[in-house]
Amino acid sequence: RLPAILRGGVIDRYWPTADGRLVEYDIDEVVYDEDSPFQNIKILHSKQFGNILILSGDVNLAESDLAYTQAIMGSGKEDYTGKEVLILGGGDGGILYEIVKLKPKMVTMVASNIDQMVIDGCKKHMRKTCGDVLDNLKGDCYQVLIEDCIPVLKRYAKEGRMFDYVINDLTAVPISTSPEEDSTWEFLRLILDLSMKVLKQDGKYFTQGNCINLTDALTLYEEQLSRLYCPVEFSKETVCVPSYMELWVFYTIWKKQTDI
Repeated sequence: RLPAILRGGVIDRYWPTADGRLVEYDIDEVVYDEDSPFQNIKILHSKQFGNILILSGDVNLAESDLAYTQAIMGSGKEDYTGKEVLILGGGDGGILYEIVKLKPKMVTMVASNIDQMVIDGCKKHMRKTCGDVLDNLKGDCYQVLIEDCIPVLKRYAKEGRMFDYVINDLTAVPISTSPEEDSTWEFLRLILDLSMKVLKQDGKYFTQGNCINLTDALTLYEEQLSRLYCPVEFSKETVCVPSYMELWVFYTIWKKQTDI
């Protein structure tokens, strides 16, 4: 009744889901496989999902996954025309490509240790996702900064620069439910605090959460939102991301409006 596990193949077809299940993908080609100073970068071809970007064993995004990009941009409910947008992460170029179509005033993309080799691989092998936006680091309404996002956020906050939208595509909510033992939680809180400092009072912050089955981790993330320097409110939605083969939670966060 169960298919045999294929061992010792040239191409690894098995990748874990966030909630610990092992999924066999229909991988038929290694398109790109390089080690950068930061991580291993693979782009594998799937018959049904197209090329899939995998960073250090973590499935990031496939050419089939426009649903992910749309969800982390607000699921088509936002008007980006003439707006200032900050993208944290997003090295595959998918978010940048989709937002540029919507005629923003300016999009700045910056990430913590954004990997030039990820950009190089994606602009060659993930063009259905990124189009031509990664061919140049500057365009008429966008710029890509190959810098650590934390000093950039601190500089923007000091300068008083403000954005209508901040989109955090750096990392998913940690699976660990012990924030005191996991520096990733501290990193997420720091990014949240700095992002709120550069977000306009009526602006919105979008980010991914994690698999819907990781209820403890998602609850803990929501608890972190009460620990920020300013009060915030949030909403969330669940989206099916094709290549993840699991339901994924996305968050919208905004500054709580106070009565004057």
